[in-house]
Amino acid sequence: MKPRKGYAIFVAECSHSFHFHCITSNLKHGNQNCPVCRAKWKEAPSHSQAFNVPHDMAQTNSLTSREDDWTTRLRRFPSQRTDAGWQSSLHNQFPEPVTFDDDEALDRQNSITHDKNENDHNIVSTLEMKTYPEVLAVPKLASRDNFGVLIHLKASPSGRKQNKGGNNAEQPPSDQNSHAAIDLVTVLDVSGSMSGTKLALLKRAMSFVIQNLGPSDRLSVIAFSSTAHRIFPLRLMTDTGRQQALQAVNSLVASGGTNIAEGLKKGTKVFVDRRWKNPVSSIILLSDGKDAHSVSSRSNVETNYQVLVPNSIHRNNSTGLQIPVHAFGFGSDHDATLMHSISEISGGTFSFIEDEDVIQDAFAQCIGGLLSVVVQELHVKVECVHPSLQLSSVNAGSYQTSLTENARMASINVGDLYAEEERDFLVTVDVPVDGSSSEMSLLIVRALYRDPVTKEMVDLEENNEVKIQRPDNVGRAELVVSIEVDRQRNRLLAAEAMAKARVAAERHDLSAAVSILENCHKALSETVSARAGDRLCVALSVELKEMQVRMASQRVYEQTGRAYVLSGLSSHSSQRATARGDSTDRTSLLQSYQTPSMVDMVTRSQTTILKTPQNRRTLDPSKSSPEGADDNNNNN
Repeated sequence: MKPRKGYAIFVAECSHSFHFHCITSNLKHGNQNCPVCRAKWKEAPSHSQAFNVPHDMAQTNSLTSREDDWTTRLRRFPSQRTDAGWQSSLHNQFPEPVTFDDDEALDRQNSITHDKNENDHNIVSTLEMKTYPEVLAVPKLASRDNFGVLIHLKASPSGRKQNKGGNNAEQPPSDQNSHAAIDLVTVLDVSGSMSGTKLALLKRAMSFVIQNLGPSDRLSVIAFSSTAHRIFPLRLMTDTGRQQALQAVNSLVASGGTNIAEGLKKGTKVFVDRRWKNPVSSIILLSDGKDAHSVSSRSNVETNYQVLVPNSIHRNNSTGLQIPVHAFGFGSDHDATLMHSISEISGGTFSFIEDEDVIQDAFAQCIGGLLSVVVQELHVKVECVHPSLQLSSVNAGSYQTSLTENARMASINVGDLYAEEERDFLVTVDVPVDGSSSEMSLLIVRALYRDPVTKEMVDLEENNEVKIQRPDNVGRAELVVSIEVDRQRNRLLAAEAMAKARVAAERHDLSAAVSILENCHKALSETVSARAGDRLCVALSVELKEMQVRMASQRVYEQTGRAYVLSGLSSHSSQRATARGDSTDRTSLLQSYQTPSMVDMVTRSQTTILKTPQNRRTLDPSKSSPEGADDNNNNN
């Protein structure tokens, strides 16, 4: 390119692109690493001053800066050594066998990634449990129906060491975090609609994921269009593994149709056939289209969704596999109902990536949680103490709940918790008249879970016994409703309204849907926790208003409203953060369930890529819709 006439672009093998004069200046001292994702390059641009400028051009450009006078060339670095027998061609390098039992062996001593400067006793994996009765006292001669008791669980922080001083990308994640190692399979849509910018952004997001997995973590990549192929086997993310994974991802080419079922089937096969298992397992599924091969040709769509998910990864299946699918619907043309159903059936989450440049942040939030699991196989047991008590209800969202015939005992299968992640379950009982004592024991709550570090089952040492006072008369202070209980009732009320509004919207009755959301918003504003300025209640109000905006017309609802509502329902039913538009932003009120590990990873994502701030859509709590929503409706 002639100086001052334009800028030549260098596209690296890790898919990141740079101006030649920028990157050559950055790499002139022999640095072989990408400044964005830290991938080690085999070839990169380098300066060369042996370049004769024609006389007429030299005069024309006499004021051109020295940087503009550099020419560039590609310098090939020596190839890294790879395992014997692997071919140079990617497709020959990772042939797809009949059985996926070629997963890389685990280093058992390294199955938990430790910070080299931290001692083992700094790895914390415990659980805190608290209980809150609706009120502290009920008069002896009074009864209370549907008396609420909140069970609050919070996982302890992981043993990670924070880097407070700047860009976390300067250190490999294994040097910063201590976490239970993960087997991660990414199932990626590479159909024709993903061509161009979408595919480039997907590659960049995958590069971020690869660079933030530790050497004890394993990754496999499935690509699907009309058919599905395993383009990268389950490999440890060592330096060599990362390099090979980056090459595999950057070989992706978009073409063909969309066969989500086949991609998910092949992704599940990686887990079923593997010889070794890391403590944590998960699938990340991304698609921007509708499955034309497995769903649309059949009449009973709801039944088809069950068929799409292999039985071996159904939530609470008999095989013992717990493989949640975290589904990401990309853009306005994906099948949100299908993707949400897949996540619900498998025990994962559904995220709606509305804007293309948010895909990396959305992936970052997800792996920020997956790389911080500190509690596994968590079960909560609730038992009535007083002989006249029965459990009226157990509100556990999407978590499996079982209740004995006499309604005296219940159990909740919670599963995994990320570091500092919280769960709240509201149970109700009918409190009878009882003048026999000044105190009544209502419930005993226990929790049992597996520690992913020691692999041992842990029973919380102390049982939480829920008691209330039974005085003759109750004072005003004892009648104050617990704000913790009220807050969770509001969450359940809002989630129920969202579900009802969605049903109305699917019937094309948008006026009824908006009315349901508006009535819920009004009811929330009159509650104790809302009047106290509770942050969750404020977030719920913002969310309800945003859903009303996305139901302004049937076209708007089908383009973005349906996906936004389903992502919200997924978040509230699992009490886990999902991406909605730009809501991975840590300043967004919608991220009520975001953990510190998720925030850290999203921050890392936002500081390792160049974005155009004016193009980012942010949610202003003072408004009922995202900034620029009117301008973007036609672009979603």
